[in-house]
Amino acid sequence: LLSLLVLVVISRLASLESSNTYRSTRKMRVTAAIAAIAVASSGCDAFTPVGLNSAAAPRSLTARYAEEDNAPRHDVRSSGAAAEMDPEEMKVQEAFGEHQQNAAKLGWATDIRSLVQYNHGFAVMSTNSKANPGYPGGSVVGFAPDEKGRPFFVFSGMSTHTQDILSDPRCSVTIAAKEFKGAADGRVNIMGKVSLMPQEEKDDAKKLYLEKHPGAFWVEFGDFNWFRMDEIESIRFVGGFARAGSVTPEEYMEAKPDPIMKFGMHIAQHMNEDHQENTIAMIENQIPGLDVDEAIITSVDSLGMYVKVSRTPRASDQPQQFKLRLPFPRPAEDRKEVKNIIVEMSQAAAATSE
Repeated sequence: LLSLLVLVVISRLASLESSNTYRSTRKMRVTAAIAAIAVASSGCDAFTPVGLNSAAAPRSLTARYAEEDNAPRHDVRSSGAAAEMDPEEMKVQEAFGEHQQNAAKLGWATDIRSLVQYNHGFAVMSTNSKANPGYPGGSVVGFAPDEKGRPFFVFSGMSTHTQDILSDPRCSVTIAAKEFKGAADGRVNIMGKVSLMPQEEKDDAKKLYLEKHPGAFWVEFGDFNWFRMDEIESIRFVGGFARAGSVTPEEYMEAKPDPIMKFGMHIAQHMNEDHQENTIAMIENQIPGLDVDEAIITSVDSLGMYVKVSRTPRASDQPQQFKLRLPFPRPAEDRKEVKNIIVEMSQAAAATSE
């Protein structure tokens, strides 16, 4: 399958050879091929997630759009021929694709549930505007998730989003990963209906909210109202390039947050600041030939790490940046175990390079 995807890209490039609109460069051909590998590494479909021990992956965006005539696609503009592609680079890309496809990953529901749980407590809420009918109203709001991952809020009775929700409970909440810095990082959009929280549940909600927002003194004000998204209709997730799709509300609410992700960014920060050369060595040990110039860990979970890397492919002078999965040899259960595993992986990489 991996080879087939690469051949499809190459065939596409060759078919444009007669076009005078675009000029070919070797750089574009290599970029297109590694893009195909990156897509393939995320699963059998361009947007199909790969979970560990998951019975079935959630339906992908590509699968849905395949039913439509105007399916969205990347426009690869080049007129190069396959013969000009560096064969050594092709081997590296194939090894990379196979490694990523087999790398242990959290199930998508767990990944999304963890992102929401360990977010900094702020999101963008989009409501149907009461003051400007037909237009969405966007606000940055504080929130906390309950035990099922349902976001809940405490709003002033005078706020525009309070008035919007009381008029039309349909809204969406967009939540970015705590470490979000750009398009390569995770974010989730949850659509549903928000309603006032029952009085008997407010005390427990207040405790959870203050854990996420210790300085939220306004929770004691009498003119502030408690709301919760009780009816979740849709959950859409983007985890970076070639990682996008959805899970059902039931899958999401049944999932439990990954415990390592609670403090994973502290480990990532330490590695990025003091031991980036170890991360590079671990990558080169697991994927021989994939020489990277920079490796920034973006998240750590019980099964491994996501790393944003920069490299310049063979036979090209155009730098590339993408995210890859660096799996652990075994699951980690606590902070000490994560440290031990990373030390073992670093030592193994050092022994291989000698």
